[in-house]
Amino acid sequence: MESTKLDKNPISQLFLTRVYYAAKDGANPNEKANCGATALHLAAERGHTNIVSELLKYGTVMTKNVNGMTPLIAAAGRTRAEVVEYLIKNVTVTKEEIIEAYELLGASYANDERRYSPTKAYKYLWKAMEQRFSDPENIIYKRLGKPIKAYDNWKECETLERLESIKNNQNAIHMESLAIRERILGQHNPEVPHHIIFRGAVFADSARFDRCIDLWLHALHLKQLNNIPVTKDLLRFAQVFSQMIHVGIDLDFCQVLSVLEASVTELNQNNSKINSPDSLEDIEQHIEEMESNITTTLYILTILTKLLTLNENRYEEQHKNKAHYLVHKLCALQLRLKDGQTLLHLAVNAATLVDDFHTNHVCKFPCAATAKLLIHCGADVNAMDNERNTPLHVIVGYKESISDFMTLHSIIMELIDAGAHMDTVNRYGETPYDAVTTGVAEMILRTQTKLSLKCMAAKVVKAYNLSYCGNVPRSLESFIELHGPGLNQG
Repeated sequence: MESTKLDKNPISQLFLTRVYYAAKDGANPNEKANCGATALHLAAERGHTNIVSELLKYGTVMTKNVNGMTPLIAAAGRTRAEVVEYLIKNVTVTKEEIIEAYELLGASYANDERRYSPTKAYKYLWKAMEQRFSDPENIIYKRLGKPIKAYDNWKECETLERLESIKNNQNAIHMESLAIRERILGQHNPEVPHHIIFRGAVFADSARFDRCIDLWLHALHLKQLNNIPVTKDLLRFAQVFSQMIHVGIDLDFCQVLSVLEASVTELNQNNSKINSPDSLEDIEQHIEEMESNITTTLYILTILTKLLTLNENRYEEQHKNKAHYLVHKLCALQLRLKDGQTLLHLAVNAATLVDDFHTNHVCKFPCAATAKLLIHCGADVNAMDNERNTPLHVIVGYKESISDFMTLHSIIMELIDAGAHMDTVNRYGETPYDAVTTGVAEMILRTQTKLSLKCMAAKVVKAYNLSYCGNVPRSLESFIELHGPGLNQG
């Protein structure tokens, strides 16, 4: 029995003992946590039938948590069949609630990563449908919404005959069950995306990438709708997109755009959470999430440039314009890692780490196409990291200057053409020309050395430590600062 195993667990036994004595001492058995859950919710969703029984003896009632879930629905959503049956027999519930519980129980068995059982899924779906038609005078029909594209536009079964016809069709059972879970739990329930992601992963494992991406995009939409972090989801897309490119499967450009748009949205939210955290303890987690999302977004950008390079003529202008619009929005956020690197720094840096699950087959840095896209969409070519290195400082240190000459040359020229200063000084007093590590990079820079009078004047101000803060227009202060280390001189 499911509950016997669980209730022999020392933690379960301790919980049961505490529940018993707390209730005996007059503690309120219906006290709620911040999420609206009672002890009955927790016991039900973990399958602890004995604890559920004990709580009911002391007057615990069925209430809903903040997600609108009763202990019966919580148990069904976690495939706790024994608890579901116990509650139905021992608590006053309506026929509609019984039907929903059996439907959700069956639907959950169909796509649960740990408790997957198509046999049990069909068993409980059938049981629910039987309940709907048990009284010919009062048939309880389903109230269905519009079919969902990600579920193959599946329309739920509404009769016993229709349900029986899909008994041996696993895909049909899977889609039926995803549709049922979303109908019963609702789009705003954080439990809904888990099963969608699992089913998508199964499709990915069998190279059904089209079905996988549809499901994952739907899960991504649901998560962002409810302000749930999507750090792992975004990386998952970068991995599957890279896998598809690597094995030669066509990617839908609009799907990549959807993920890029979600990335921009997520980074914007990361930024807001860092600037206005709920508590100081949350800041570090928000920073870690943003750092991961910045790197993943770089992968998505690189994948986007691969598609534009290979198939640009196949894409509609409106979609290409949207891509550039999204990258503009991204650049406007002026995002940085802890070390001060911007997306442009990362795009030109050979030391940029790349995820090794498929992504490294497609994303390699420095990447001239990604750098070009960022530059053309407004990335600051003179942005400095914490060491005061600009992207130009970074790329001139690229050591594969002969074997990958075109990348080195292309990036240097793009940066300079976009206004990168060749006399900008880093923390160690080095200009990009001083920081070169190969003769090839030095030769490229030498042919481009054109110092303006404005730059020369700024270098003199910094070299002689002249007072300039408040003595020149504010627009010039940051310009002078580029030309030498140290703080503004007042």
